[in-house]
Amino acid sequence: MSVSVIITTFNNPAWLEKAVWGWQAQTVTDFELVIADDGSDSRTDELIARLRGDSPFPIRHVRHEHDGFRKCTIMNRAIMESSGDYLIFSDGDCIPRADFVAVHLAKRAPGRFVSGGYCRLPLEASKAISRDDVFAQKPFDPAWLRACGFRKVPLKLRTRGRLARFFNSVTPTNPSWNGHNASGWKKDIVAVNGFNEVMGYGGEDREHGERLVNLGIKPVQVRHLAICVHLDHGHGYRHREIQDKNLVIRRENRRTGRTWTENGIVKGPRPSA
Repeated sequence: MSVSVIITTFNNPAWLEKAVWGWQAQTVTDFELVIADDGSDSRTDELIARLRGDSPFPIRHVRHEHDGFRKCTIMNRAIMESSGDYLIFSDGDCIPRADFVAVHLAKRAPGRFVSGGYCRLPLEASKAISRDDVFAQKPFDPAWLRACGFRKVPLKLRTRGRLARFFNSVTPTNPSWNGHNASGWKKDIVAVNGFNEVMGYGGEDREHGERLVNLGIKPVQVRHLAICVHLDHGHGYRHREIQDKNLVIRRENRRTGRTWTENGIVKGPRPSA
């Protein structure tokens, strides 16, 4: 089985570099890293060229020109250009814990997708993280985080093993497709036609997961086992009217049980068998 990790980015090379360090520090590195770039400038090109020289896995850069928030479009292209049978998704502002890939692969199963969460770091801690810190796993150490000003360290960063599995089983949070921490079989992702490209920021990842569920693909909860930390930054692409439009699409999917989007990898109705 081959594995691809797909992460998204746009004009944030400092945070992207920290994220890639997290993938380089994985206990399992038998995967390709596909960076889905929503139109970043040359700084990201230069960073990726440098990172390729010190990476235990191949790094692919899938990019299109910037024309507003088109994350879903570049994600679909990255999916089709990935070589893996199994795809793990995160963001270019998230650092995965060293066992992140191992957990996703251990929890994979036919007819399932894996759903994780994240822990949002304050800006002070986000800036303080160095490459050595990532390889020493300090961003996941509650004591180190408190020293950086993170007063309320989330439960997910304070539990492991059997206790983390217990909290997965009792959490009131429903498993969903989260762009920063999810994985699934490429054939299932393609079967629902990937991501809906008319959707802007706000629920676009969950909409994809909801169509997977409508197809009969069941989510597996790993929010206390597959851990990543989210680096702080602004969200200038967040707009209420776009989020409201996305909610309408999601409600219609739930009402109709729709599994296919006509604005995904393939444009138009599902091809006849």
